[in-house]
Amino acid sequence: MYKASENRYDSGMKYVRCGCSGVLLPSVSLGFWHNFGSVDSYERSREITHYAFDHGITHFDLANNYGPVYGSAEETMGRLMDDSFRPYRDELFIATKAGYDMWPGPYGNWGSRKYLMASLDQSLRRMHLDYVDLFYSHRYDPETPLEETLQALVDTVRQGKALYVGISRWPLEATKVAYKYLKERDVPLLIYQGRLNMLDRSPQEEGIMDFCADNGVGFISFSPLAQGLLTDRYLNGIPDDSRMSRGKFLKKEMLTDELLQRLRDYNRQAQDRGETLAEHALRWILEQRGVTSVLVGASSTAQLEKNLKCIDL
Repeated sequence: MYKASENRYDSGMKYVRCGCSGVLLPSVSLGFWHNFGSVDSYERSREITHYAFDHGITHFDLANNYGPVYGSAEETMGRLMDDSFRPYRDELFIATKAGYDMWPGPYGNWGSRKYLMASLDQSLRRMHLDYVDLFYSHRYDPETPLEETLQALVDTVRQGKALYVGISRWPLEATKVAYKYLKERDVPLLIYQGRLNMLDRSPQEEGIMDFCADNGVGFISFSPLAQGLLTDRYLNGIPDDSRMSRGKFLKKEMLTDELLQRLRDYNRQAQDRGETLAEHALRWILEQRGVTSVLVGASSTAQLEKNLKCIDL
């Protein structure tokens, strides 16, 4: 039976207030997008999550379709709850989402009330939980009335299935509507999840981060290392065993001469500061106005250990 480190809150992790709420999130949170599906080793997943919690990471971020296969990352979370984390449930802040393709037919996608509420019920069963701490609308749905999507979020809280709600990758004007609608119903928007890294600064450029900071909404960054581009992995080309060589999420044609030069410039900046490129990229995010936490993935405890070094920089 897993016994968490007694020094888990003395490991150097910093906790940041999420907007104007009572929630404190770790500066670095653990994302389950990759490495926690049914195609991955459960023993390795357990080792990574144990290491994360033992070093102060209390926030685990999931979604209904994380895997592969769809739903399997949440099933891994359910096994972890039963094997390791049940005694520590009240110390964990567990999030899941719904919005992307999940099951066939017209009710397994986007932002309808039927889809969101059915998906959350399924997620709770897979994770062996009575509630999640945070439930997101995973993406903006231009076809469903915003009020329908937002009222579904409100009702998940009122039903006790979620404690807080968030949105991910919504455009600015829709975010403003969401903020007002939720505030008026006493279910405030806790957090916005967006892609922010040194190569993609769109949440800043579009005004989303300023809006969140000005209105007491937290911000959490996903893909902080641009799926590995902001590491030393590609500084000398494309390794044969890299994610880009497999071509699913990163395409080889993305690594243009211009991008490669930019990565090498960032790497020189990092070296001048005594940092790795990854540490430099993570620290950059944590220094941006309004950022609460950064979501990192990990394929090993060694990789997670390296990412946690950004906190001390």
